[in-house]
Amino acid sequence: MIKAFLLIFEPVQSWDVVARSQRSLAFIFVTFLLPMVLLSSAVEGFGLVHWGKFRADVDVQSAKKFTPSEAVVYETGQVVLYLTVVFVAAGILKSLGETFHGRHTHTQSFKTIAYGLSPLFVLRLFDALPAVSPWMGWWATWSIGVVLCVVVLYQGLPRVMMPDPPHAFGLYLMTSLLVALITGMQRGLTGGYLHGDFKPIEQFISAAAERLPF
Repeated sequence: MIKAFLLIFEPVQSWDVVARSQRSLAFIFVTFLLPMVLLSSAVEGFGLVHWGKFRADVDVQSAKKFTPSEAVVYETGQVVLYLTVVFVAAGILKSLGETFHGRHTHTQSFKTIAYGLSPLFVLRLFDALPAVSPWMGWWATWSIGVVLCVVVLYQGLPRVMMPDPPHAFGLYLMTSLLVALITGMQRGLTGGYLHGDFKPIEQFISAAAERLPF
């Protein structure tokens, strides 16, 4: 999480360190990405259990509180979704780099996306607050997070991916659109569920939660 704040407030120095590091994809996943995703999901899960979320099918003066088992099932799905987003975006970024006549490794593209999306995970911590509704509040934290990701990627992508100068801005622009599109789809799915719009998913999570021993 400290690295995420450094990337936001000291992007040049932080990205220089990231670019020079020879860490493997597995190392970045285990020591940076996974702990950050787990932490943000744990904080959000705490908020769902203790404060709940206002929903379309619940009285406006109250909020639906999740049971611990429901929160665990939901946040497990959130973890899987976010990790999938990172891996899919990294794969597409590698393909985009090749379209711009570059030769990049999976580690380069994964490193760029994993660190580039870190502001989104920081802003996700605010989703735990009861005042952050599944639609207006959630989209606010997502949009601010995406803007910060785009700003952070502006410094990071050329340092890590090292594209040819004539193609650098085009690759950056396509990557920014990619990040906004994929994370927006993920946010729409989870926000819709918390708002009470996806009954089949809600029934599945409730059924899975009943099987847990707590």
